[in-house]
Amino acid sequence: MLKLHDYVLSGSCYKVRLLLGFLGLSYERVAVDFFPGKAHKSPAYLALNPLGQIPILEDDDLVLRDAQAILAHLANAYDGSGQWLPRDAKSFGAVMMWLSFAGGELMAISAARMHDMLGYDLDADKARANGRAALRILDDHLADRGFEGGEWIVGDAPTIADVACFPYVALSHDCGIGHEDYPAINLWQRRFRKLPGFVSMPGVPDYF
Repeated sequence: MLKLHDYVLSGSCYKVRLLLGFLGLSYERVAVDFFPGKAHKSPAYLALNPLGQIPILEDDDLVLRDAQAILAHLANAYDGSGQWLPRDAKSFGAVMMWLSFAGGELMAISAARMHDMLGYDLDADKARANGRAALRILDDHLADRGFEGGEWIVGDAPTIADVACFPYVALSHDCGIGHEDYPAINLWQRRFRKLPGFVSMPGVPDYF
């Protein structure tokens, strides 16, 4: 059985829980005392992930770190339809690009959130500015897609690009970043929450 090492308040762990829900997959959920216990830095967890980060997914003898890599693996291994990770070269490349964005630029929101909620010592003002810049890029892209008749980040159906980007967009209010300036993101969020198998988390209700 799949085993997810998980922290309920982590947006990155939430990405994995979302896709597991959309795919209807059963899994064992192992709670990690991320804060204040810092269990992810313990020798046992460093043996699983030497970077000392979560989520970690165990799939039989395969151990994966990084939420984006885990999403790609789950879609590749368990989605026979090919919807969540399209196989055609153009769509595949676009999904990979947005996965990188979700694990890169959008993580500024995670940094600001960790400062505000958990007291991490970092430049929160810079993180918030970078987070707003990332939301502007995503909103402009979704607006362009809307003009073309598209409802999702890539293609005609939701993919792991949407799954990867959604959590820290939805959680940005935790660090003082509202969505009033991002109308295309708001429409996309509403559609995303209505997908069959959607799961919520603290701070992200199943309505919008």
